[in-house]
Amino acid sequence: MADPKGFLTTPREEWPRRPVEERVRDWDEVYVPGALLPIISRQADRCMDCGIPFCHDACPLGNLIPEWNDLVAREDWRAASDRLHATNNFPEFTGRLCPAPCETGCVLAINQPAVTIKNVEVAIADRAWEDGLTPPRPPDRLTGRTVAVIGSGPTGLAAAQQLTRAGHTVAVYERADRAGGLLRYGIPAFKMEKRHLDRRLDQMRSEGTKFRTSTAVGRDIGAAGLRARYDALVIATGATAWRELDVPGRELDGIHQAMEYLPLADRVCEGDLEVSPLSAAGKHVVIVGGGDTGADCLGTAVREGAASVTQLDIYPLPGTERDEDVDPWPTYPKVYRLSAAHEEAHDLRTAPAADADVRLFAASTLRFTGDEAGHVRALHLVEVDERRQPRPGTGRTLPADLVLLALGFSGPDRRDGLVDQLGLDLDPRGTIARGPDFATNAPGVYAAGDAARGQSLVVWAIAEGRAVAAAVDHRLTGAGRLPAPIGPYDRPMTT
Repeated sequence: MADPKGFLTTPREEWPRRPVEERVRDWDEVYVPGALLPIISRQADRCMDCGIPFCHDACPLGNLIPEWNDLVAREDWRAASDRLHATNNFPEFTGRLCPAPCETGCVLAINQPAVTIKNVEVAIADRAWEDGLTPPRPPDRLTGRTVAVIGSGPTGLAAAQQLTRAGHTVAVYERADRAGGLLRYGIPAFKMEKRHLDRRLDQMRSEGTKFRTSTAVGRDIGAAGLRARYDALVIATGATAWRELDVPGRELDGIHQAMEYLPLADRVCEGDLEVSPLSAAGKHVVIVGGGDTGADCLGTAVREGAASVTQLDIYPLPGTERDEDVDPWPTYPKVYRLSAAHEEAHDLRTAPAADADVRLFAASTLRFTGDEAGHVRALHLVEVDERRQPRPGTGRTLPADLVLLALGFSGPDRRDGLVDQLGLDLDPRGTIARGPDFATNAPGVYAAGDAARGQSLVVWAIAEGRAVAAAVDHRLTGAGRLPAPIGPYDRPMTT
């Protein structure tokens, strides 16, 4: 390490966010432009270069974190970029979107604030682009083998880039009109501006990857026929079958799934729409679900000018410190976190009825009621105990002109016919079943990402893409030329 006493003398300092009043008036990223590089070398110096770096195990990509921390501390950006890209195809995505389980696994986090690993990562990625350190890497020669990748989210893109660089001819099929999956239509621009995605797609096109957008496999083209045209098929469609809320009044107008709402806001930012048809402007909004997707809805509704926004979380209010009996280090703890969207809504006082910031914790929806025209006007809820049983006398009613359901996803969407046309087996969770080599029961067909693993993090998605690419390459060439950071049955560290 560059400074053996850095972790003792330098306090943790994070990338500062722009003032709330400024950032809610636009869709730009929430952080102060240019404010990270002046502090990041000192922050990287806090890394202790542990003998056994648990940040490696906490990250499914196996990122070489102590190595690039040391290189950033010495301001050797080229070498840092090389070490970062050795394990991660898209660090500018993970550096912005990942909740950083590597930081909760940091050895320093046992008794001090962890190293700002996520900030170091995004600083390297951005500096690499600025300095021209990420040129396209087309293969020296082609293998003559062809692969179709269905889905252009982080799993599909990682798999396609790895296979293209290995010399295979790869085509990515995407049902939306632009490539990117949830990175394009699902992640708000204030979390990651789409220019980061666009330049990676340009890089991939320069390397030889082909993209076939506006093509739903199973509906626009037959899945079996597509399989017959390629030597291998990789399914990376994500877990897009959203969970429902089966309560009275669900049929009322104005109640929508989060992934019906968020893509429209992204299309406004893309210039496709002037105003979202589901805009929250002037409406009382209630978001059911306390996860990241709910927070994305929250930040979007605030920027659209909602009259009020309240978020419901069925879990109790967590503490601010790790509970060592429940979530011992180095597992990812359930603690109180304040995202940029929560900070914005709190400062703007969008939810006067909420208990903490803009969230109502331990809150369960009982029913919806509406007006004579059949439009939702109120959400009725009750407080629940740790077994999710109602607490007597805790019923409340919130005004609601727009309700957004952010309850997660159960598996791949089967409406396009892809799963049925290929005759794929599913596991009890509703995700695509696969063997230890990521292969499904259909010959030559592989499944990776949320479609097979279930809903997970962006780092797991990219790791799945890299691992399935290694499996496909091994089948096509008989050689183990590509890295496989995880297996299909690997899971995050838990107690």
